[in-house]
Amino acid sequence: MGQLLPPMSLLLLVAAGMRAADLQKAKLLLDPIWDRVLRRDSVTLKCQGAHPTGNSSTTQWWHNDSLIPNEAPSYFIAAAEAPDSGEYRCQTGLSALSDPVRLDVHTSWLLLQAPQWVFQEGDPIRLRCHSWMNRTMHKVQYFQNGIGRMFFHNNSEFHIPKAALKHSGSYFCRGIIGTKNESSEAVNIAVQGVRNSPQMTSLLIPNFSLNNFYFLIPLLLLLVQQLHLSQHSFYLGTKSCSAW
Repeated sequence: MGQLLPPMSLLLLVAAGMRAADLQKAKLLLDPIWDRVLRRDSVTLKCQGAHPTGNSSTTQWWHNDSLIPNEAPSYFIAAAEAPDSGEYRCQTGLSALSDPVRLDVHTSWLLLQAPQWVFQEGDPIRLRCHSWMNRTMHKVQYFQNGIGRMFFHNNSEFHIPKAALKHSGSYFCRGIIGTKNESSEAVNIAVQGVRNSPQMTSLLIPNFSLNNFYFLIPLLLLLVQQLHLSQHSFYLGTKSCSAW
């Protein structure tokens, strides 16, 4: 029978597991902020998270679940192409894996861009009509559900100060590049009602995610096994003393 771990060692293992499970997630940001870009656009992905003291080159990057050979805190795409599309994740030396961030590379003359596509009521909405290679445009128009909503003689962003449910719908933009009238593909924008305030019960329940629970299962099972073996050894020892 293998040597049993002291209970204090097991408790330290569980505590270490809880600390690892409670690491803050890294945060992946796009610069510029658009998650839809055109071919040949440049994009910088930035990973924010804690690093070991004196060592900031401990970042790991993944593209579509494949590890990228880059350990810098940022990942630069000089001229985006279709293969650069997909989901990106990152992790620093003292953080958990970030949530995925999707980047889509399109081939078109025009592309409608926004910082996000789902909004809450009251949020500002910012739309940008982006041309390939930043070609000069004029007579730019923004459409919602096929109806013109805003017109600019020169290219400009379309801002809605406070989103309302009526602003949900299909949007695209149109403009003249040279002598050609070009249009972007349509994309959907959703505006949701204001979230309900958190219930009182959520304030009483610790912030303990399923990921933390799954991480601790092996350690808890080991603790139970060790306690069971300890009790078994104690029973055998007691039985031997009685026979003596």
